[in-house]
Amino acid sequence: MHALLRHLEAAGFEGAPRALGTDHLGRQVLTYVEGEVPGRPLPGYAVTGEALAALARLLRRFHDAAASFTPPPAARWEDGSAVGDRPEIVGHCDVTPRNVVFRPSSPGGGALVPYALIDFDLARPVTRLFDVVTTLRHWAPIADPVDRDPVQRTLDAGARLRLFCDAYGLGPRDRLRLLETARTRFGRSYQVMRDKARAEPGWARMWADGAGERIRRAAAWLDANEDALHAYLI
Repeated sequence: MHALLRHLEAAGFEGAPRALGTDHLGRQVLTYVEGEVPGRPLPGYAVTGEALAALARLLRRFHDAAASFTPPPAARWEDGSAVGDRPEIVGHCDVTPRNVVFRPSSPGGGALVPYALIDFDLARPVTRLFDVVTTLRHWAPIADPVDRDPVQRTLDAGARLRLFCDAYGLGPRDRLRLLETARTRFGRSYQVMRDKARAEPGWARMWADGAGERIRRAAAWLDANEDALHAYLI
């Protein structure tokens, strides 16, 4: 993770903390990224179209900077769900609202928009599309309305998929594969979380809190709405 963050700094990507090494107790030390991180329930500024487009552009800049990163030979990554495609980059893989720092859109003020990504603990080799799908899972969102944050329940998920893909610059081939990739990810994510819940207390708590059921509901919602969503992507 620190090697990735040092590479991002060298590449001129400003939207991530800087790795400073470890302290005398062996704890990781990173720079503090000033700004606002949305809490729960989500504030209105976190779900605007302007914020979604800015997030897509931020993720694209991160992906472009990460594309030239060569992991150290002994690099070990967090195990996680994937779709089986050959990795293209080291992705963030956890771009949830709690891992995005917002700042005003201009020096003099303006609406709060995504400025930086934090918490790279789940970073690992994946495709760009996989990281896009993982992000849209939370921000479109690709989820059953019953599991969405209150301010997300009336959002048009299909229109937001289109807005994000346009702002990111996602190509036609990946747009056609987006929903298929999301479906595959749901299946893999369910299996990974279930297995980790059997061995790790933190994952066990998330599983007991209904993580598996939410994934199943999201997959069912995607199946029921696939045609309508696909129309926004062609």
